[in-house]
Amino acid sequence: MGLQSLERRLERMVEGVFRGSRAAIRPIELGRRLVREMDEQRSVDVKGRRVVPNDFQIHLSARDLASFDDIGDVLRAELVEAAREYAREEGYYFMGPVRVDLLADDELRPGRFTVVATLRQAAGGVGAGSLVLPSGQRIPLGDRPVTVGRMSDCTIPLNDQNVSRQHAEIAPTRGAYVVRDLGSTNGTMVNGTRIGGEQRLSDGDILSFGSTYVRFEAS
Repeated sequence: MGLQSLERRLERMVEGVFRGSRAAIRPIELGRRLVREMDEQRSVDVKGRRVVPNDFQIHLSARDLASFDDIGDVLRAELVEAAREYAREEGYYFMGPVRVDLLADDELRPGRFTVVATLRQAAGGVGAGSLVLPSGQRIPLGDRPVTVGRMSDCTIPLNDQNVSRQHAEIAPTRGAYVVRDLGSTNGTMVNGTRIGGEQRLSDGDILSFGSTYVRFEAS
């Protein structure tokens, strides 16, 4: 996609949401700086992957930060999504979940900001991963298994009669994530193929539990 296309995406996604803000800084400026830090700080790990920062601290003047008070949570979420999208398109790899914080800096004048970008490894060293549900809700993956099923105490409870009470789990193992079927009646499928036991997941895989489809995102 490249930076130019990403900027167009940010213009549509971010500026449409925040057009009413009185901040001296436009959200698109924050997005551009964030992905520039990813480009400038990328490195290659021992597996040959292009690794980029995943933890971003955006320092703003107190006045600019206050102008984002009503939209701060949404702004952070939109910037995180922009970073994930850019990483997928550029083939970058995150060592852990993406996080964006907005912080006040009394030494900055309105209209000025700085970005501190850091590589932060996920617990257990499994990298970053998440599940995107049909509703668009994102479930972050960490160093503990995530269970899927009809039971209310599952991490992802599904109201789907084709799903077993304890249907499957997604768990970290050997630096990646795998999906395991837990003896479900109708089985678990990855990209339309029923798995036999467990299967390692790759970015963009579609997991099927009954008639419910969930997307796995490695970045």
